[in-house]
Amino acid sequence: MADRNASRGRSNRLRARWAAVCAGLALSLTAALPGVATASGTPAPPRPPGRLLDVPAAFTRGFLHPDAPPAGADDWSCRPTREHPRPVVLVHATWTNAYSDWSMLAPWLKEQGYCVFAPNYGGAPGSPFKASGPIPVSARQIAAYVDRVLKATGARQVDLVGHSQGGGVTPRWYLRFEGGTDAAHPKRNKVHSLIGLAPSNHGTTALGLGTLVTKLGLNPAVSALVGQAWSDQMVGSEVNRKLDRDGDTQPGVDYTVIATRLDEVVTPYTNQFLTAGPRATVHNITIQDICPQDLSEHLSLAYDTNAAQLVSNALDPAHAKPVQCGLSLPVLGG
Repeated sequence: MADRNASRGRSNRLRARWAAVCAGLALSLTAALPGVATASGTPAPPRPPGRLLDVPAAFTRGFLHPDAPPAGADDWSCRPTREHPRPVVLVHATWTNAYSDWSMLAPWLKEQGYCVFAPNYGGAPGSPFKASGPIPVSARQIAAYVDRVLKATGARQVDLVGHSQGGGVTPRWYLRFEGGTDAAHPKRNKVHSLIGLAPSNHGTTALGLGTLVTKLGLNPAVSALVGQAWSDQMVGSEVNRKLDRDGDTQPGVDYTVIATRLDEVVTPYTNQFLTAGPRATVHNITIQDICPQDLSEHLSLAYDTNAAQLVSNALDPAHAKPVQCGLSLPVLGG
């Protein structure tokens, strides 16, 4: 009898815990669904669908089909509209690919009427772990891709939205050294805005691991294993020194940084922020200042519905909508 009661007690406790988990997930997903009423009873503005299984499904398919574009991206017949005159180019993070990083944001932006494009760069065809090559080489690949987008769409400029490396050093290198901007004639810039989710703008200590590896002189060995992008994104790297030498920004570009205090990859997270130089604007945003209960860290920020609304607002400030803060949970492994 005692064993039966103990077993029944454990079963009840497990059911209670599962109910609590389900309640928390319901809160998160309800906050992420379009058209759900807020506490005040007014309909919330549309939000990207934050379904629980979207992230692991995206990463699984991205691993199996590493060169495939995410849904909504790479429609080369797309023509920009008056409402959205600039195509959006999504630039993925280190050791990911376009499909795994952008399977939430790409279709959502497409539904809003944007022409959306998502290159794979910095890695060999067939490899799921891209954006691992030298930053200058990756920047040249982005330059060629943007030129292709401009030619195909007939647009004069694009907006760049990037995650980690894709929102930081690689697009900034492209803007400064690979023709993305014309400092003397900003109206000729190919890029109107750069929006970075957890961008690696000023390098990272990688929670101290990167600093230790650098001090021990092991960066060449680590880079040989995981790619040159590792060393190029460490604090004090030659890439960072050259990129930061003449300031953070390029004339005529509108920069937005969306960071999280829980970032465990680009550390300290304040290394992500930029300082505006001549004829440039910078908006540095810490997501917990907007949504204090947001638990997203570095990897999951690309699937954070609160961050997605901030991206949308940065792309179209004239029609910006309040962020209806949902409970965004960290996504282990991506």
